[in-house]
Amino acid sequence: MDVRNPDTWSAELTSRVAKTRALVAELHAELPKWGLIVWTAGNVSQRIRGEAEDGSQDLLVIKPSGVSYDELDADAMVVCDLEGNLILGEGSPSSDTSAHAYVYRHMPEVGGVVHTHSTYATAWAARGEEIPCVLTMMGDEFGGPVPVGPFALIGDDSIGRGIVDTLKDSRSPAVLMQNHGPFTIGKDGRAAVKAAAMVEEVARTVHIARQLGEPISIPQDKIDSLYARYQNVYGQHSK
Repeated sequence: MDVRNPDTWSAELTSRVAKTRALVAELHAELPKWGLIVWTAGNVSQRIRGEAEDGSQDLLVIKPSGVSYDELDADAMVVCDLEGNLILGEGSPSSDTSAHAYVYRHMPEVGGVVHTHSTYATAWAARGEEIPCVLTMMGDEFGGPVPVGPFALIGDDSIGRGIVDTLKDSRSPAVLMQNHGPFTIGKDGRAAVKAAAMVEEVARTVHIARQLGEPISIPQDKIDSLYARYQNVYGQHSK
């Protein structure tokens, strides 16, 4: 089987691709729902893992470039290899596909990537300033401040390289790419969308707090405790 040739796919892979295209279409609808994008900006992708342990047979699903969110159904989603080459679909892949593909190639634990231009998080990115960890929610979700990545131009893997270099030694699932906006990662697309919603929420809240005065920092040991509890205890766990 050649994963770059849909005609050779197994029935199992064909089914997984179809389900992932449907899921990614649904996840794109979450971005305007939570006020994270305007017009055709932003994107969600999800990895489809192949049989090779080195990831060489993995694929990704992402939206086509410049298409209205109202037109994003499962059939509109495009499938690419991890070099960003189009494998299946009618439209040209998102202009951020190279960045997503770079993240998947270099962070094998990542199963989903999201990019938005949400207002407050992008404002922090425009300042080139990390969001300090001054909320228990930030300790829970991000394990510390939300870091800033370098300025990088769109069109090649420069943005992806900046994301990986910034997040590889961070617990944060979000990075503010300088002068651009937030990118988030997760175990799958849904987790990355959640991180995108949460980074906008904390960006807005900390901005408002600064208008009232100087926010109070949380000691690192307390941040560590918050993060450990939230990641390992909070929510429902199968027995």
